[in-house]
Amino acid sequence: MEEFIQQLTNGLAVGGIYALVALGYTMVYGVLKLINFAHGDLFTIGAYLGLTVLTALGLKEHLGPVAGIGVLVIFVMGLVAIIGALLERVAYKPLRHAPRLSAVVSALGASIFFQNAVMLVYGARFQVYPHDLLPKVVVNLFGLEIPLLRIALFVSSLVLMAGLYLFIHKTKIGTAIRAAAIDQGAARLMGINVDRVILLVFCIGPALGGAAGLMVGLYYGQINFTMGWVYGLKAFTAAILGGIGNIPGAMLGGLLLGVIEALGAAYLSIAWKDAFAFGVLILILIVRPTGILGERVAEKV
Repeated sequence: MEEFIQQLTNGLAVGGIYALVALGYTMVYGVLKLINFAHGDLFTIGAYLGLTVLTALGLKEHLGPVAGIGVLVIFVMGLVAIIGALLERVAYKPLRHAPRLSAVVSALGASIFFQNAVMLVYGARFQVYPHDLLPKVVVNLFGLEIPLLRIALFVSSLVLMAGLYLFIHKTKIGTAIRAAAIDQGAARLMGINVDRVILLVFCIGPALGGAAGLMVGLYYGQINFTMGWVYGLKAFTAAILGGIGNIPGAMLGGLLLGVIEALGAAYLSIAWKDAFAFGVLILILIVRPTGILGERVAEKV
């Protein structure tokens, strides 16, 4: 039982990271019906920018570990949001009315560009986060010792996901995003600036992905320039699992995928970890092709 709870908490922490990245995929798909294949690389950029800002500004020494990490998260999310906005303006906006295949090719090209740019700037070797960045504290929960960092990652993921959900469903800008996702032509007739909405989506999604990349660096302690491909594929799987274009579906799919991986690796074989995740995806698509919560409809963005 103790091992099960340990693996469950680990799966929820990793699943929260998957969910944050999956939200970027699902928001872009909801508005543009486009899979942003460069999104995983924005996640990688977030991890590397986090390391750069952390070491360059010495946030821990000046602000302490907790406040330093908080400022670091804001820095990284803001920087990656700017990169996401530039990506939309350079790679996607000029192809807004082109055949969809053109946008897909542009997305793949942007992915290759970002991945190689990171490799050229930082090198092909693994980069390591400072080991003494956060104190190794464990929390006694129901008689079990669970690392505080694991709990903090999960709670932070939930806070970001809840904030996005409330923003989309409780604000005027969120209403505009939902309207553009349902019918861009009708949204324009209602006075909504659809181009600005799309730009905002390309800021929010990458910002969440950048925060997830930072979380991976803090949790595992090392990053590499190809990590965006692996995590991007897992997050894309999570978005499909929950229902592509459906924000609650992306959240549920990410958490579920993380738990399946963790339990499968612990009780069956770690070598088959990826096979378990994709096997469940295949099963869900056979039984329910639209995902667990279904694809986006008028009430779900």
